Amino acid sequence: MVDWVLAQRVAAGALILKPAPASYRSADLQSQFDELTVRAEMLVSESTGLRSAHGTARAKVTDRPGWAAANVRSIERLVGPALFELQRKRGAKLAGPSLVIGRAVAGTQLGLMLAYMATRVLGQYDLLIDDESPEDQDLVSYVGPNIVAVEEQYGFVPSQFRLWLALHEVTHRLQFTAVPWLRDHFVALVTELIGPLSGDPGGLAEVVKRVAHEVRNGRNPAHEAGVIGMLATPEQRIALSKVSGMMSLLEGHGDVTMDRAGAGEVPGAAHFSKVLAERRAHARGLTKLMSKLLGLDAKLRQYAEGERFVESVEATGGPALLARVWEGPEWLPTVEEIRDPSSWVARAGA
Repeated sequence: MVDWVLAQRVAAGALILKPAPASYRSADLQSQFDELTVRAEMLVSESTGLRSAHGTARAKVTDRPGWAAANVRSIERLVGPALFELQRKRGAKLAGPSLVIGRAVAGTQLGLMLAYMATRVLGQYDLLIDDESPEDQDLVSYVGPNIVAVEEQYGFVPSQFRLWLALHEVTHRLQFTAVPWLRDHFVALVTELIGPLSGDPGGLAEVVKRVAHEVRNGRNPAHEAGVIGMLATPEQRIALSKVSGMMSLLEGHGDVTMDRAGAGEVPGAAHFSKVLAERRAHARGLTKLMSKLLGLDAKLRQYAEGERFVESVEATGGPALLARVWEGPEWLPTVEEIRDPSSWVARAGA
């Protein structure tokens, strides 16, 4: 299981060592992103035809500890019920000191992972809407210190760069709030992946053997999906493949949409994309290691492969053919179809 309180404390403590840029002003950024987020959603809706069933998008500018803490809460909402059920089923097997130690280790690992990611992420849409506290959910979040730092480092025009970021994040919001089945389908898939978090010693030993085998054969076991891919059982890998295909589609659709919706509004978009891609490609040391372990390299491939899928499908059948992916879970492309769009086109009956 996971000690969620400890995870938040570890993340917050680790982030104290990463000060915000001197020019960072939360209140100023909040007023700007309030306007930019609404404007971005209007542009994306016009470009895609997607309309949110949850009203107008809301922005929230946060700092690094705030982002990490919010993600701990989101992860708890997502996996907490399944972990509780897993603990109930196993009963005495998880009781005693071993459970306490396992919870602490998992909480520390989660906190450190989020502390690292909080220094890199720029924006995020929280899709886990909580009916009990809707005012704190369905938010498009922006990590203010990171945004200001990137703008200053690369000389980006703030007004353009911030709208460019907003376009991508509100696209994700529209995907999940305009397509009624998508959120529940995503949550169901993630629930299938809860097993790797259980801390089963026997499972861990099997993972070690599998990783050693991969390394001996010259392969990177974290290449496709980071640590979660290494921990997954064969059954969970099927669910992971579905999640990967879905996320490739959503990320690729997000990239294509942000470019189209912002074509007349963000002249610097191509420059922003090129600079950030080079920034990721030239990562060194701990940053590169963490990217591989956490599967962030896989996420970057999802962007590129998903974008090629969207462009290829539209080249064959236009936006109307691509729109079939929103008709139901059965029309989501698999990872294999993402990499070979013609196979999905054939299945869709273009």
